[in-house]
Amino acid sequence: MYPPISRETAFAFSLISTTAAAATRLSRFHTVPAPVPSFRNSFAPVCFLPSNPSPLFSKPATSTNAYSPLPSPFHPHPLSTPSLLLCPRPSPSIFATTTSSVPRLATARCLHRHHSTFTTTMTSSDLPVRGNGVVVVAENLEKPDLDTRSYRVIQLPNKLEALLVHDPETDKSSAALDVHVGNFSDADDLQGQAHAVEHLLFMGTEKYPKENEYSVYLSEHGGHSNAYTASTSTNYYFEVGHEHFEGAIDRFAQFFIAPLFLAETLDRELQAVDSENKKNLQNDTWRLHQLSKSLSNPKHPYCHFSTGNLETLKELPAKRGVNVRDEFMKFHEQYYSANTMKLVVLGRESLDHLQEWVVKYFSDVKNKDLPDPSWEASPLLEEHISTTIFAKPVMDTRYIDMVFPFLDEEDLFKSHPSRYLSHLIGHEGPGSLLAYLKKKGWVNDLSAGATPVTRGAAFFHVNIKLTEDGLGHYEEIVRTVFNYINLMKDTPIEKWIFDEMAMVAAIDFKFRQKSPASKFTSRQAATMQKHYPREWLLSGLSLLREFNEDLIRKAMDYIRPDNFRMIVVARDCPSGEFDKVEKWYGTEYRVEKMSDTFMKTLQSTVGKGKDAGELKDVLHLPHKNEFIPANFDVQKEGTKVLKVPSLIKNTDLIRLWYKKDDTFWVPKANVFMTIRSPLAYSSCSNSAAARIYCDLVKDALNEYAYDAEIAGLEYGISASTFGLELELSGYNDKMLVLLEKILTTMKNLEVRPDRFKIAKERLIRAWKNWDFSQPYYQVSEFIRFMSAQTMYLNDEFLPELEQVTAEDVKNLFPKLLRQTHVEALIHGNLHKEDALKYLDTVEAILQPKPLPPTQFTIRRSLQLPRGSSYVWTRPLCDPKNVNSVIEYSLYVGEQTDKKLSNTLTVFSQIAQEPTFDTLRTKEQLGYIVFSGARYFATTMAYRVLVQSERTAPYLESRIEAFLVSMGSKLEEMTVEAFNTHVNAVIKKKTEKLKNLTQESNRFWSHIGSEIYDFESLEEDVKILAELTKEDVLEFYNTYIKPGSKARSKASVQMHAATIPTRDRKETFLKALVPYLTTTIGIATEVEEVTKALGAVDIEQTDAVFKAVHDFLATEKKVEQDKLDLLQKGQAEILQLIPAKEEDFKPEQFGTVLEKNQDVVAWKASCSFTPGARPIKPIVEFQESESKL
Repeated sequence: MYPPISRETAFAFSLISTTAAAATRLSRFHTVPAPVPSFRNSFAPVCFLPSNPSPLFSKPATSTNAYSPLPSPFHPHPLSTPSLLLCPRPSPSIFATTTSSVPRLATARCLHRHHSTFTTTMTSSDLPVRGNGVVVVAENLEKPDLDTRSYRVIQLPNKLEALLVHDPETDKSSAALDVHVGNFSDADDLQGQAHAVEHLLFMGTEKYPKENEYSVYLSEHGGHSNAYTASTSTNYYFEVGHEHFEGAIDRFAQFFIAPLFLAETLDRELQAVDSENKKNLQNDTWRLHQLSKSLSNPKHPYCHFSTGNLETLKELPAKRGVNVRDEFMKFHEQYYSANTMKLVVLGRESLDHLQEWVVKYFSDVKNKDLPDPSWEASPLLEEHISTTIFAKPVMDTRYIDMVFPFLDEEDLFKSHPSRYLSHLIGHEGPGSLLAYLKKKGWVNDLSAGATPVTRGAAFFHVNIKLTEDGLGHYEEIVRTVFNYINLMKDTPIEKWIFDEMAMVAAIDFKFRQKSPASKFTSRQAATMQKHYPREWLLSGLSLLREFNEDLIRKAMDYIRPDNFRMIVVARDCPSGEFDKVEKWYGTEYRVEKMSDTFMKTLQSTVGKGKDAGELKDVLHLPHKNEFIPANFDVQKEGTKVLKVPSLIKNTDLIRLWYKKDDTFWVPKANVFMTIRSPLAYSSCSNSAAARIYCDLVKDALNEYAYDAEIAGLEYGISASTFGLELELSGYNDKMLVLLEKILTTMKNLEVRPDRFKIAKERLIRAWKNWDFSQPYYQVSEFIRFMSAQTMYLNDEFLPELEQVTAEDVKNLFPKLLRQTHVEALIHGNLHKEDALKYLDTVEAILQPKPLPPTQFTIRRSLQLPRGSSYVWTRPLCDPKNVNSVIEYSLYVGEQTDKKLSNTLTVFSQIAQEPTFDTLRTKEQLGYIVFSGARYFATTMAYRVLVQSERTAPYLESRIEAFLVSMGSKLEEMTVEAFNTHVNAVIKKKTEKLKNLTQESNRFWSHIGSEIYDFESLEEDVKILAELTKEDVLEFYNTYIKPGSKARSKASVQMHAATIPTRDRKETFLKALVPYLTTTIGIATEVEEVTKALGAVDIEQTDAVFKAVHDFLATEKKVEQDKLDLLQKGQAEILQLIPAKEEDFKPEQFGTVLEKNQDVVAWKASCSFTPGARPIKPIVEFQESESKL
């Protein structure tokens, strides 16, 4: 899949790829991501998180496997409280993101994956050679100070290069392989070919022919896998419990030795590719990215439609008489060569042991000595330069993207000259482009950076998010950009700026912490395609090593008015009408040549234009950054090793939890605060005003706090159900200085009418646009609404938001801060005295009065009546969306019931792989399929989510049928298999935390739950160890099994405005072929069966079965014993005939709720759980000395 990045934090058409330098802060180095990779599974990783990801803001939840646990909700509502998760997945901020109202703490420090065409082949006779002809390439890799791993780079005789990683502490082992071929190598008449091959490699190998053998093995042992296809690379990766690493490596290696490309799986996987594409058809990031590609050089593969669909991969080839399976096998045979493969293996085993496995399992990969892929043509031709593309988005969004053909930096890894440019252009401090354009009221965000296309070709982008007024001034904005660029060109290249950037990069690398195993291996495998010295594989993308003024000047020479094209995105075309439609996504657009008059204005420099006087006064290069940390002392001596935080202050006003880091030893800290006030969520109007207030605080702090962000110190402020949430993360050296500034701004905020207008307009657009987001994002919010005691939906929130005035905000925030209760966690490289000082600062600046506990918002959830079944039906707003969605939720009980909670976890673990295999792989319901536990404020549920072109009631029928089948799976499961799943859960729960922020998030999650069960893990493990198969069967029969009188179900069915027609016979035939192969043992293909059953009426079931029987007996000449098996399976075969979807109605599955008022009335009739309760009195958590 190609999961898009947030449009608030990235270029419209630039999508995520990943590299080794995940810990490097992109908001500092402003590196633009390379073209989007295509992931196999529905919830694939959008980016690889930094080694110490921010705890604050989660993006549309993603995971490394389609059935891995997801945070809830999937995608934060524009106004919902940011999720505080144990393993957060923050919105990636990809390069010089100058976001005036999007908090920086969400910045994901993942760099673009540079799609290198270089392949390293070691032939030097000086390199040490070990047994079996293995060459040791490097062993002394440059690594962070805290990195205790051992590394070795080797090359096998077949020229496959591998990085071995010995980590004696890892709970999960992992391997990843990056093969140097991607969608740029698709045949022009078979676009999506590389992506389809990636899908099909998971469908069985000669050694392990069962199509889900690999995924079952991983799932049973607490693992998961995925893959993605990018422009010049395809990347496969997995992780698994460390005891089962060798078995996983063996299965993984067979992908590259002897894949089967099973004919019976072909149609299903092509359908999966098509569903993946349809999921993205109404996604603006995908649409606008493809528009940029489609309007490029048709002789360069950049123009390809790289995802593919049924048209490109099946229908058109069939018309030409092309056997696509043969073509996919040829592609694998032609391009999958050992000399273009980069492998990373990470495990507890010694380097020698890992090397033995690599030699044993990967030496049989064929080496074809392929040359580096290369393309002589340029992505953009002269005819594309000096043009403006006006594009119409689905969502109400406005931006300009200036695209410059740019210097290829593939070999410039010591100096990275583009980073100097993007640091200056994308800066947000005083004198910056953004600061000036924001003051004009034209711009919200500004981003700048380079992205590679392929060797010899790259782009440099300047992306500018526009306000409503800014759209009418887009030409003036572009002129101002060139004025600033000319200012840069007229100014000496400042070595101190480069040195400052290099220093920050070095600090970041020095204190980089671990990331999850599969994220590390995948990005390192991709990085190995670069031709860094092998000793620099970990540091190459992170560090700036060499100041090269000539190269910076050379890079600047590309940023000029006669070398760019511009994309202007807005629903209303500023110039004429949209008169063309892009082929693959249907985006409306218009192309114009830039006028001579406009081009002449762009040639003016600072000192000449009509704005020269004003610009001279306000535009200048950044000043020195005073937030760069200088004190990195980490005191280990005398530090008590504690499992949980201590309550060191507990008054009517403040409850302060504190723990000094005793595990990771980094000079960093995390600070979390909830500033309680019931006013923040007492009404829609107050909630809207509180959120505008938070945006205005961030807007007022932007110029000041940007330096802190660059220096690795970030913050976030948001409004929630409970009040205001304030969080800081990063180097602790100057954290208190930033906190003081934030609090002072909060207290003394000036609500300026011009900034209020812009903040309100952005918020309104965000809420309206949410109705056009992915259906599976939306459905989770409605399930959450059904459980929540108080929650505001778009329908009621938007009218209130539109009525909020600046005066409302001005009147509200002093009241919010006047009477409050602050609960805080301070964790990291700070002493107890420091922590107390932080909260003293809060008290001194805000000067609040205590909020009585009787006014605290109570955390609790709705209890579904036992034996009840409710269906909430809602239409989806996007008229062109073809996907319906359902979230099917079975209420289980309260989270405080520990045995019930752990039984739910084990059932979810057992059901993960069968859910995906049945509903997505076999039944092909849709690309998005997920199941697992879901947690609300105080309750928990088991849920299944499916997004599909099928109708929502039909999806519910298939979910129920699947849940019925789970009963027999549980009954037939051996005790050994059951114990394997339990052990997998225990391994997941006890997996070591990778970094400080993960531990902080865990503590804050316990505090936020208001249960404060910090040591729940030990009890969970004890309960799990005693859990039996009978316990899970009883759980299933009570809470899950359809028909159970104790079961409580609530589902939300969201209906697409456009329901695609479906050929029921075609669907039956696609399901019949794999059934005949796997159950009867008869190999056939869809085309053969289609021909044999072509004239049969699908409604005449006896005739259908007779036609199948006669086809096998007469044409396939099948033996009698197999025909007997066929006869016994008649009922199963006829069940493959899909029901008429229109026969399924919501009322078949429970009491139907249609309107919001129906749901509100229903909730009023239900009871709610008691409020969350601490596991022991709060005073018992207090340190004895703090009680005095």
